[in-house]
Amino acid sequence: MRLEHKTALITGAASGIGRETAILFATEGAAVLAVDINETGVKETVKLIHDKKGKAAFMLADVSKASDCQNMVQAAEDQFGHLHILFNNAGIMHSADDDAVNTEEDIWDLTMAVNLKGVFLGCKYGIPALRRAGGGSIINTASFVALLGAATPQLAYTASKGGVLSMTRELAVIHARENIRANALCPGPLKTELLMKFLNTEEKKQRRLVHVPMGRFGKASEMAQAALYLASDESSYVTGAEFVVDGGITAAYVTPE
Repeated sequence: MRLEHKTALITGAASGIGRETAILFATEGAAVLAVDINETGVKETVKLIHDKKGKAAFMLADVSKASDCQNMVQAAEDQFGHLHILFNNAGIMHSADDDAVNTEEDIWDLTMAVNLKGVFLGCKYGIPALRRAGGGSIINTASFVALLGAATPQLAYTASKGGVLSMTRELAVIHARENIRANALCPGPLKTELLMKFLNTEEKKQRRLVHVPMGRFGKASEMAQAALYLASDESSYVTGAEFVVDGGITAAYVTPE
């Protein structure tokens, strides 16, 4: 098994990418601490893991709060001994997120608090734990919009994911000699509840799909497979990467220099 004897902390584990990744990591031998603010959802994730005879526990945490992030890291070490994989995946995409003129300041602040500050706080408390374990892998969920921008206005989300991407590069450089790798997972448009609630009309859906060479939304399970590679020792020489899993959208629209 690819993650045997490893412990993974996964935020946003109640649904979508987080849930699929938690289940996959456990199947591959990891002990998983599933973290979310959604108690019903995160308990269901853990139940699904236990049903497959995997090892998992859950914790409720708001990643925008320092005390919650400190506590979740401590819980991972207390329950499973060490922390080897930190997947900062929790994020929001608010329905009121729009362009610069129409996005309210409170929507901007909330999005930054969860999507960007949440990654910072996860790393602030998670990196010392990875050091105690002798090294490990940080995976931060960014997005293809961090590279391209979005056809449907969502300025706060796009800016927050650009910040995640930049932060990940610096984390990779700073901690490379400590046997700590940091990579940004950049999903394309996915058929998840998060995005479908935002793309709430057929017109909005088609505005996204017309740009995707594969002509379909991705699946959360496909992102989990990418995260598994970044978490495993198979990616031991991969750090600071924009790990793009997007159905070809950036290849179609990024002009080579």
